[in-house]
Amino acid sequence: MNFKQISIAIYATYLTNKYGFKLKKVKNSQEIFDLRLEYAQELLGKLNISVEVINKEKLPLDGQYLVVSNHRSIIDPLIIELALKNSNINGFWVAKKELYNSFFFGTFTRNAGTVLLDRDASNMAPFFKDTKKIVKEGHSIFIFPEGTRNKENTPLSSFKEGSRIIALKNRLPILPLYIKSNANEVLEEAINNRTKGLRVQIEIGDIIDYKDKTALEENYRKQFIKE
Repeated sequence: MNFKQISIAIYATYLTNKYGFKLKKVKNSQEIFDLRLEYAQELLGKLNISVEVINKEKLPLDGQYLVVSNHRSIIDPLIIELALKNSNINGFWVAKKELYNSFFFGTFTRNAGTVLLDRDASNMAPFFKDTKKIVKEGHSIFIFPEGTRNKENTPLSSFKEGSRIIALKNRLPILPLYIKSNANEVLEEAINNRTKGLRVQIEIGDIIDYKDKTALEENYRKQFIKE
């Protein structure tokens, strides 16, 4: 790693843990959502990355949804936070156990409005109970249906079936988002070269009814992936 890479890594670690401890002190969900947005703006601002929202008119101003997006970089949640900032759509992120235990993300993840998904658990009932409680409190659920970052040279990898089950169990309409830019490449450019004026495009899709029996991945591909 060169000096530029080391300095941005140190700053990102500092900022993530700073906000992690800030989040630990608040109990009100709106404060949590506000701090998450503040963190996203500060870190992406430091990286000189802006977010351009395509089809803004399709973004609902409020309501509860299962918000789904493709996933190619560690900054994708921040991109989504900024894409939704002019709406009243706030929610809890589905986060895998590895993030809860991470040195870099752990404190932040545990306190930033998340619901733990342990994919090794023999019983998923506690997870669905947690999501139901969150929805009952008036919040949305945010999830990456691919389950993990797509590191292949393809725009999208396979969706896990669990995302659609969350929508069905909670009667949540599905709000699809598509990060058109390869955010991982943009992030590498920001870290390696400190390039200014970088931009990530994210597209708002058409809402999918939770009762739609078509596979979620198929619906998503029809909207965004032009083969």
